[in-house]
Amino acid sequence: MTKLDWLVLIATITLIVVYGIWKGRRNRDMQDYLLASRSLPWYIVCLSIMGTQASAITFLSAPGQAYGDGMRFVQFYFGLPLAMVVLSITAVPIYHKLHVYTAYEYLESRFDLKTRTLAATLFLIQRGISTGVSIYAPAIVLSSILGWSVQWTCVLNGILVLLYTVSGGTKAVSYTQLTQMIIILSGMAVAGFLTVQLLPPDITFADALRVAGKADKLNVIDLKFDPNNQYNIWSGLIGGFFLSLSYFGADQSQVGRYLSGSSVTQSRLGLLMNGIVKIPMQFGILFIGAMVFVFYLFVQPPLFFNHIELDALHNHGYTQQVNALQYQQDSLFKIQQHDLRTLIQAMRDDKGVVEAEQKFHTTRSHMQQVRTQVTNLIKQDKKVEKVEDTNYVFLSFVTRFLPSGLVGLLIAIVLLASMSSVAGALNSLTSTTIIDVYKRILCPDLSEARYLTASRWITVGWGVFSIVVALYAGQLGNLLEAVNRLGSLFYGVILGIFLCAFYIRRIRSYAVFYGAILAQITVFLLYWLTPIAFLWYNVIGCILVIIFAFPIELFQKKAGVLQKSETVIE
Repeated sequence: MTKLDWLVLIATITLIVVYGIWKGRRNRDMQDYLLASRSLPWYIVCLSIMGTQASAITFLSAPGQAYGDGMRFVQFYFGLPLAMVVLSITAVPIYHKLHVYTAYEYLESRFDLKTRTLAATLFLIQRGISTGVSIYAPAIVLSSILGWSVQWTCVLNGILVLLYTVSGGTKAVSYTQLTQMIIILSGMAVAGFLTVQLLPPDITFADALRVAGKADKLNVIDLKFDPNNQYNIWSGLIGGFFLSLSYFGADQSQVGRYLSGSSVTQSRLGLLMNGIVKIPMQFGILFIGAMVFVFYLFVQPPLFFNHIELDALHNHGYTQQVNALQYQQDSLFKIQQHDLRTLIQAMRDDKGVVEAEQKFHTTRSHMQQVRTQVTNLIKQDKKVEKVEDTNYVFLSFVTRFLPSGLVGLLIAIVLLASMSSVAGALNSLTSTTIIDVYKRILCPDLSEARYLTASRWITVGWGVFSIVVALYAGQLGNLLEAVNRLGSLFYGVILGIFLCAFYIRRIRSYAVFYGAILAQITVFLLYWLTPIAFLWYNVIGCILVIIFAFPIELFQKKAGVLQKSETVIE
């Protein structure tokens, strides 16, 4: 990195941290600290929701995901807009009417304390682990570029977020997320433009699109129904709908964002705008990855995008094998250049396309075999079962080919995205812990000042926990998939509890509590024993809660054991 890159990076990060501390400097009580006094307008609610959802994982791993697997991941979000409509009609007015701090408070008024505690616990487990993954994502940026230890980089990133999250609470988080998202979206737009501009002068944008299409990187829609296929339109519409319902309706990291809206209308507008903007934003990020793939068809890519792993192979006695594989790639890349140019000319002339495409795919297959052999060497060296470099694809491209100044900005963007999502997650973990556990169960009769102090210490505690998780997150493969897979194991069950609470009045606390436990155990068993794509666990978990709860409720009625203390919120 140049001096200009360093200047841009340090100035951007310093601005955000100082701005966050300044914005949250006047917290007087828990409502200020946890909900920003319920005073935020819709546009801040919207960008805060997006900022919490769009972590560094989005901007690091999504381009790499498209580079390796095409753009079909965008189908993951197809159920989101419909979920936003449903939640705006149902959940938002209920939460505002009850004046709750967390989504799980409602469950006690509808069911009982143990059901509220179960849902809160499931949330704390998955969100605490996911936050650690979000801290790890930018650590691979700095460790790769600067040669820093990944472990110490995780610690540094966690501390930067804690500086303003602990001091400023929700208001600091929300206002910094507004600024962060503006910088992030602007920077990514510039990066996308330059990616296309860096293609050879004789290659038009139309040529790039045709090549990406022939390489199956523009595979946005897959209509084939296959429960074992991670990304198709059915898993996106159905599984994504259930995931979005749970994430935005029952996950405090998102519920807390729109509970801070100044009115029901402002919260609804924030949710709906998120549903409208999210798919185009994700499409654009994945499209950048597809264009990076095309770029690396004309410029020889590295054997492995994580150069640290390649250096380790040389240091551990694999130099001869690596050099042989490098020679193979060099030879194949020259053949690929000829095949690629032939294919582009064939597509321009609309003659001999099929034959040219077959030759191109054959050479690409041989190139991929070389990458597979490199991956196998790394597995052998590290004695692990899974190795990926998709998280490094966009990073490698940025640092090698983008101009000075913009490199620093894009690294800052990755860090800002991490800080944004981690700050929102820590804030939600604190809200749930202080309201649903500490105040409700452990210490119910303290002063507001004591609870405010406890909230800050709890934020520190969750920050430390997330940093520890981050130190081990490198074993998870592509981080974008990993964090969504983890959420899908829990979100369906949490959603099932809330659907029973909102819509199925005949199911009471005993039935939904034990139905949820049985459903969660079943989801874990299915995950370990079957190849079902992870998005479907959101549907399965939700439906299983209801399926298990109904017979338990009937048995309870027959046994004459009903919970007399339950009340139903009309």
